[in-house]
Amino acid sequence: MSGGLLVAGTTSDAGKSVLTAGICRWLHRQGVKVAPFKAQNMSNNSAVVVGPDGRGGEIGRAQAMQAAACGLAPDLRFNPVLLKPGSDLASQVVLLGTAVDTITAGTFRQLRPRLAETAYAALAELRAAYDVVICEGAGSPAEINLRAGDYVNMGLARHANLPAIVVGDIDRGGVFASMFGTVALLDPADQALIAGFVINKFRGDLGLLQPGLDMLRHVTGRPTYGVLPWSLDLWLDAEDSLAYGRVLGRPAAPHGTDWLDVAVVRLPRISNATDVEALATEPGVRVRLTVEPAELAAADLIVLPGSKSTVADLTWLRETGLAAAVTRHVAAGKPLLGLCGGFQMLGRAIHDPVESRQGSVPGLGLLPIEVTFDPRKTVRQSVGTGPGDVAVRGYEIHHGYVSQTDPALTPLLTGADGSGEGAVLGAVHGTHWHGAFESDGFRRWFLTEAARLAGRTGFRVAPATSFAAAREGSLDLLGDLVEEHLDTDALWRLIESGAPPGLPFIPPGAPPA
Repeated sequence: MSGGLLVAGTTSDAGKSVLTAGICRWLHRQGVKVAPFKAQNMSNNSAVVVGPDGRGGEIGRAQAMQAAACGLAPDLRFNPVLLKPGSDLASQVVLLGTAVDTITAGTFRQLRPRLAETAYAALAELRAAYDVVICEGAGSPAEINLRAGDYVNMGLARHANLPAIVVGDIDRGGVFASMFGTVALLDPADQALIAGFVINKFRGDLGLLQPGLDMLRHVTGRPTYGVLPWSLDLWLDAEDSLAYGRVLGRPAAPHGTDWLDVAVVRLPRISNATDVEALATEPGVRVRLTVEPAELAAADLIVLPGSKSTVADLTWLRETGLAAAVTRHVAAGKPLLGLCGGFQMLGRAIHDPVESRQGSVPGLGLLPIEVTFDPRKTVRQSVGTGPGDVAVRGYEIHHGYVSQTDPALTPLLTGADGSGEGAVLGAVHGTHWHGAFESDGFRRWFLTEAARLAGRTGFRVAPATSFAAAREGSLDLLGDLVEEHLDTDALWRLIESGAPPGLPFIPPGAPPA
């Protein structure tokens, strides 16, 4: 049996995903055969993986990033259960890459034993195949209302006898209280596997933090394995769009004389928001997420991103005045980009008996197409070319397809089989392909065209920008931070030997699960 570790957190977005990736990259650089694992992820940011049967399946985008940190191609077993929220009350269940059901909180309890069994089996297979498996928890292990059926946090740790570390985001405030409280709310058997802590996003004088670290060890009997500093360079492959600030990344100075201002509409059910990260890697491109019509009016380029609930988000666009702002933007001849669900919104009509079940609803009317939703979900990797025969790679995850189109409409992309994909009409561009702008040549063409349409004559793309290199640089930075700021010898002992015996119980503790 291989070694393993569970990276738990005091909250969502505490740093579990990046710490897991950093530990994976550190181990990979040591020559360890390591794999990531997240039993259940709730996210609309997903990646397409080709399964053993040759069919495409979905896993969380963060697990695909963690696989890259391990030097591995993504594997469906790295995230066996993916929940994709379509509303506040319902989520699509993706099991080993395939959408199998739509559930509510009530029906989830009935399905949970099957999901747990699948997750446990996937972890067992990975532990048989790899030297080390680094597992990421979900939310917080102290969500005691969910502990009875948990198979993601301490339920997983107990099942697989995994030691756990708890990471907390000091930037949120209250990190010591949240770490102590996380342990103190667990029952004795769960507490016995919590080996220590990691503090994330610290900025300032470490000496000022030390008294708190000393007291945390005194009151819990557990060490802090290290303090990771705040880094503005860690923003690629965010777990979900809530992790983004107003502006993505650190916009570099323009290669030419003009900036290009990109406004991405933060839809309520935004999915695969990571598509726009590639645009933000370009010098002189400022990418911001917004829900303000006034900010759209000031933008050079507007992006309507993917959506897990296209019709509902289209209704929201109209109710907020954002749809009218998009229409005015296009009427002024300025560029608009629709991605997947955002592309579907651009047509004359959407016929949806599947997601929203609202039947036929009018689209924004900016492209002469109609979209129909099919119960069968398209999940596949795609290869083709863009304008000027530049190579493009991407992936598709959608129920909707273009059912009617004007034969004269120009496609944005050409698939490997020669079929057209997406559309271009004047300043309006759209495609179902996610990840297309990670292809450097296509991204440069599109940004150059967008700048021309926006009248930014001084904007120039930087010829050497590589999105793949930027992603690798981010993963290497994570590995560097782990090596430089964590007690890696102690971490390795934990991975190899498990939680140390005799860890003290912290009252009050929860009743045994």
